[in-house]
Amino acid sequence: MEFILFAVLAYLFGSIPSGVIIGKVGYHIDIRQHGSGNLGATNTFRVLGTTAGIIVTLMDILKGTVATVLPLFFDAEVYRLAIGLFAVIGHTYPLFVKFKGGKAVATSGGIILGINPILFAFMIVSFISVLYVSKYVSLSSMITGIVAIIVSALFGDIGLVIVTAALTIFVLYRHRENIKRIKNKTEPKITWM
Repeated sequence: MEFILFAVLAYLFGSIPSGVIIGKVGYHIDIRQHGSGNLGATNTFRVLGTTAGIIVTLMDILKGTVATVLPLFFDAEVYRLAIGLFAVIGHTYPLFVKFKGGKAVATSGGIILGINPILFAFMIVSFISVLYVSKYVSLSSMITGIVAIIVSALFGDIGLVIVTAALTIFVLYRHRENIKRIKNKTEPKITWM
């Protein structure tokens, strides 16, 4: 029963459409009607700018973190990594915006932050490094997932490895169109200031 309760809460946290909220409240813009049409952080950066992009990124990360940390406050005996997965499902298929959500990168990172901050730090370094070299947000996200699998194996936690691998496979699946655009050299690059 505890698992179901926290899984539902995690899904609802994940369903909070950060990009839509920030766009409408702060800029009177529906992010889904601009850029790529995605409500995630990357499209927010492109359409609304750096400040909005950072806020949405942090909100999306926190959705995963809150989902995994919340059971600790209630001494709930649930597998927190599994609970976190429901936040990713909520982010990707959100109840509040017709089940059309983001690509699960930031929320997946938030799960890892809530479980293993050291692994999360490795992921941040990987993401920024690949982004600096490639200028592709999508490629940076995918490679970071692969790095996370490798690093997670060093902690000797098979559950962490399995969940990290599952999240990475899901992120790769969600980026299948980006992979095609990278191959065709039509994927947008960021510009460093």
